[in-house]
Amino acid sequence: MIPVSWYLTLAAILFSIGVYGFLARRNVIIMFLSIELMLNAANLNLVAVSHYLTDLRGQILTFFIIAVAAAEAAIGLGIVVALFRNKATVYADEIAQMKG
Repeated sequence: MIPVSWYLTLAAILFSIGVYGFLARRNVIIMFLSIELMLNAANLNLVAVSHYLTDLRGQILTFFIIAVAAAEAAIGLGIVVALFRNKATVYADEIAQMKG
């Protein structure tokens, strides 16, 4: 059986990659993918600790997080498509200018 510390280490690595991808990249689509990677790292933590403690609450919470992540992806990609139609770019630096 694989120890729970390996799962927690893998989740920490995935979360770190997600944070780096969100902070270092300026492409909005890559930023959304990085957020999804961070959410999946949190899900991995919840499932691993839930299995280790033989409690289903963490696994049930994971289903809710997956549903929220799917909604976030759908709404986020809709916003990206709308921004791309108006600005013709997906880079956050070029979109950041607000006009009133």
